[in-house]
Amino acid sequence: MHTDKVYRLVSNTTDRMNRMIFINDKTCLVAGGEKYDRATILRSDNGGYTWTAGSYPLAGKAFYGLGIAPSGHIYMSGVDGVVLHSGDSGQSWQLGRIPDWEQYVGISFPTSDTGVFVSTTLQRMGAIVQVDTNFNIISKDTFLHGINDVYMVSPSTGYVIGYGAVLKTTDFRRTWVYQDVKGDNFTAMDVHGDEIWMCGANGSVFHTDNGGAAWQRLRNGNSLALKHFSLRDILFIDNTHGWAVGDDGLVIYSQDGGSNWMEFDRFTTSTLRAIVKCPNGDMLIAGDGGELYRFVL
Repeated sequence: MHTDKVYRLVSNTTDRMNRMIFINDKTCLVAGGEKYDRATILRSDNGGYTWTAGSYPLAGKAFYGLGIAPSGHIYMSGVDGVVLHSGDSGQSWQLGRIPDWEQYVGISFPTSDTGVFVSTTLQRMGAIVQVDTNFNIISKDTFLHGINDVYMVSPSTGYVIGYGAVLKTTDFRRTWVYQDVKGDNFTAMDVHGDEIWMCGANGSVFHTDNGGAAWQRLRNGNSLALKHFSLRDILFIDNTHGWAVGDDGLVIYSQDGGSNWMEFDRFTTSTLRAIVKCPNGDMLIAGDGGELYRFVL
């Protein structure tokens, strides 16, 4: 598919971009940086058309997790347990730290006073950590595989995804139960109530319409009959139309709920790591090298 309506935006950085979120109809934030060198945050206040880039020397290292609490507070997490948090829509930030100094790659706040952070160590170990608003550890569950992200859909119910594993809680995060789904290093979910799409680093796409009671593999990333993709993020705007992005400038599109995928012409060779829908219906895609693109649909 052709990409004649893709425009590269001026990001004012060359750093890697990892997560992106709209916090209201106008303001979008992107979390990133260089792993051991610096933290970078991009901000747009006009729906994602123009951007400013800020660096945060006190943080010192890249951010990988980005989430919003029900209170409206915004949190970013990264290397060595560092957390930045903002109570004014990201105009100013305060520094905190989870005291176990892990690399926190995902955040979700099921309530305003409790955060769920997930970590990974070389994809060989991972942890689910609950903290209070001062980043004191309330509980910590460890696993013998990496964990890539967390998605709390209510105070009681949520999911974590990782290296060959998906776990779900339905009891207010007291226990996490493995789902009957495997076959990839799961990198991203798009959750719409009980209907969920999920992608993996080997190019698999899975779907459930009953909150994970049963999963269907829509694309087998391990199939020798399919072109190899490495997927980093996935987004469905309805039950039919979806996008996924990944390594080497990959953008794929489905118009049948994820059963079949079409590949866009490549407009970059950089890894694309995050995709979000703009309030006006366009798409924003962010990735390595500070690359930021707008799809006009």
